[in-house]
Amino acid sequence: MRKLIIGIIIIVALAVVLLRGDQFFELVETMRTGALLPLVFAVVSQLGKYVAQAFAYKAAFNTVDEQRRARDTLPLVFGSFFMNTIAPSFNMAGAGLVVDDSRRRGIPIGKSTSAALLMQMSIESGFLVIMLVGFIVLRVTGHFDPLWLLMLLFVVFLVGGMTGIMVVGRKNPDLVIKVLSPIERLLNNLSRRFRKGKEMKPWVRTLVQSFSEAAGTIGHNPRKAVMVFVFSVLASACELVCFCLVGWAFGLGTLTALVGGYVIATLFAMIAITPQGVGVVEVATVAILAAYGISAATATAVVLVYRGLVFWMPFTIGAILIHRTESFAKKDGKTE
Repeated sequence: MRKLIIGIIIIVALAVVLLRGDQFFELVETMRTGALLPLVFAVVSQLGKYVAQAFAYKAAFNTVDEQRRARDTLPLVFGSFFMNTIAPSFNMAGAGLVVDDSRRRGIPIGKSTSAALLMQMSIESGFLVIMLVGFIVLRVTGHFDPLWLLMLLFVVFLVGGMTGIMVVGRKNPDLVIKVLSPIERLLNNLSRRFRKGKEMKPWVRTLVQSFSEAAGTIGHNPRKAVMVFVFSVLASACELVCFCLVGWAFGLGTLTALVGGYVIATLFAMIAITPQGVGVVEVATVAILAAYGISAATATAVVLVYRGLVFWMPFTIGAILIHRTESFAKKDGKTE
């Protein structure tokens, strides 16, 4: 079964490359037309994001009283990105990799789930902070569009939803189970219809229990949990700097356009149904830059290079480093 899963992963990864591989060659050609030094620093800044996330994972495991080194969690950062790309699931595929890797390292599943959920919350919270700062800048400079409040509310809903389930699940788990049970029944009915009578395994009670345990663990170590949040904010800041540096490399120096472009690019990557927003993010970001009066040629170059750094770079590294996780590690010449 494990070999079958690995085979499926390879096939899907190749499909992504074949479908969007032309973008990679466009990226190489476009980068040649930009200023070299800002592009070099952009790469460094984006790599800094992944290092910050590795330390955030380390802090997340410290919160549940488990010690892991940042150099050991770095493959999880790239591996999670890779899994979320080939199996779009609102980042739950990556969280599943973290839980499975930790379980194989002897960490109790309750603790590993708590760490993974805390990390996921902190990633979205970190982006929310940068998003709020960006919107304040746009508001002060007079370039804020009221419609962007809808985007802000969506991110608040994502963060607040997970936090709410944790808090309420801790205080009154039966209430959350009661609210989610109709969804479970609906999915079971669909499963019986399309899977020849087979039902899904019960998941609501397990989910609520996991969130409840995570809330309890975080509540006992609030200072350690804050460090997860701090590193996640730093990671989002590194990515914003990367976007700005790419813009400067192609002559785009308008701060409001750069902040707006980054927010739109990241937001659509979160909510798009395509893997990491491929195709959707590019169109949306070029459109928002054009709204600021940026020429189509410059906007396209900026978006193409930026997306190359935030998509192709971690995707390629993730495809390599995922084999360093316990879930896909090879021992004695055989995959476990």
